[in-house]
Amino acid sequence: MNKLKVFCDIADLNTIKEYSKKKIVKGFTTNPSLMRKAGAKNYLNYSKKILKVCKNKPVSFEVFADNFSEMEKQAHKIKELGQNVYVKIPVINSKGKFMGKLISSLSKKKIKLNITAVYKFNHVKKIINSLDKNTKSIISIFAGRMSDTGIDPVPIIKKSVQNIKNYKNISILWASTREAYNYIQARQLGCDIITMPPKIINQIENFGLSLDKLTKNTVITFLNDSKKSKFKL
Repeated sequence: MNKLKVFCDIADLNTIKEYSKKKIVKGFTTNPSLMRKAGAKNYLNYSKKILKVCKNKPVSFEVFADNFSEMEKQAHKIKELGQNVYVKIPVINSKGKFMGKLISSLSKKKIKLNITAVYKFNHVKKIINSLDKNTKSIISIFAGRMSDTGIDPVPIIKKSVQNIKNYKNISILWASTREAYNYIQARQLGCDIITMPPKIINQIENFGLSLDKLTKNTVITFLNDSKKSKFKL
């Protein structure tokens, strides 16, 4: 079984500073929504601040343009931020056009890519065909968002892992993690990376707790809260 890497999905500077010190956290992923939530006003300046805090672990920053030429320009600017930077490219633009030409162009220039917002296996196959096999790349499959719609993400993950097994530079990432058990699923399926919010990272750090201990802790929690609220019957 492979060694599953845990990335933290966050853009808040203080959180990145805290979690970059954790041994379990091997990298970070961001997106424009997380950057906005973190209060970023200037995208490049804020990205530089993140990289001052996290100097050695891989960090993914996403382009936010919607056409080939602008995406390409943004990708080159992001790439220049550091050796540990992966450029996130959405699998399609808002018009539904597959970004294969851009992926191929950037990958051939040895730019490390994280292809994001992937939900369909035919997209995974097209991405693999577009990537330069000698350049490190990540394919992020949004398993959590798929399951939110009632679709089982396991089959696409399983097939994707199988299809990249001969390409050592391509990694499959389980994205939009919803619960701690997704870590077990991703590891069993052979994913290379799982990205998750800080709350779930905290939960998987408690893996191995016995069910007897868990039962006792749960009862104590309920008892303490009832005392704090001074409940009476």
